[in-house]
Amino acid sequence: MSPSNNNHADRGYIIPIGGAEEKFHNPEILDRFIDICGGKDARIGIIPTASELEDTGRNYEKLFRQIGVKHAKVLPFETREDCDNPEYLDYIEKSDGVFLTGGNQLRLSTTLGGTATAQLIRRRNAAGMHVAGTSAGAAFQPEHMIAGGLEGSTPTPDMVTMAPGLGLTNKFIVDQHFRERDRLGRLLTALAYNPFAVGLGLDEDTAAFIAPNDELEVVGSGGITIIDPSELSYSSMDKARRGEPVSLIGIKLHILVAGGRFKTASREAAPE
Repeated sequence: MSPSNNNHADRGYIIPIGGAEEKFHNPEILDRFIDICGGKDARIGIIPTASELEDTGRNYEKLFRQIGVKHAKVLPFETREDCDNPEYLDYIEKSDGVFLTGGNQLRLSTTLGGTATAQLIRRRNAAGMHVAGTSAGAAFQPEHMIAGGLEGSTPTPDMVTMAPGLGLTNKFIVDQHFRERDRLGRLLTALAYNPFAVGLGLDEDTAAFIAPNDELEVVGSGGITIIDPSELSYSSMDKARRGEPVSLIGIKLHILVAGGRFKTASREAAPE
């Protein structure tokens, strides 16, 4: 059984974050991540591959230590060769959580995809290690990754570019900076191509804490737009040309804020 289809109760949390999470005044999302990883004694591996900024990983390392984590380490996977580094692999093997920073999700997929590191993260998550990712790190977590696209609310066939993601779950497709960058249309387009999945549109400073049973809870100051295409009755995606609007009938949409919950199995949403 692949990790993306693993419903075992021992799976770790999957935590996509919409980007720009609060880091200093009230780091609620990061505090919650650290808490489920085991608190101050947690061992956290930080993967800054998505970022082109040299100090991204070190900044998160300092941040986690300021919050109280004793063991936080940057794992600088810059090349595919780095992904075979036994020191880095050993650290992940012994970690309680992995944190994927923001940047460009294609840097993650092209550097980590298919490597020993990606395989190990999937295996460790299936065995209980928690995996959080912000912005690009959030988009990379599912099997189907939104690699890029256009802004706007109405879907069109050319509005999204998809690529293989890390494969922690095939139940969700994730988009980030959602409200701030007007990304409803591209998430709808992605779901029109993949109506099996549930769409998660994450506002900034907002996270979905997806439990081992695939029930999620919203944490943070914004909202999560949940798009459920399970009752999609009509799509004009197969007929539309590039740039033309696409008709989608029967899609269900929820907006959940802090404390809101969504049960993937039953497709039920609740305010708390």
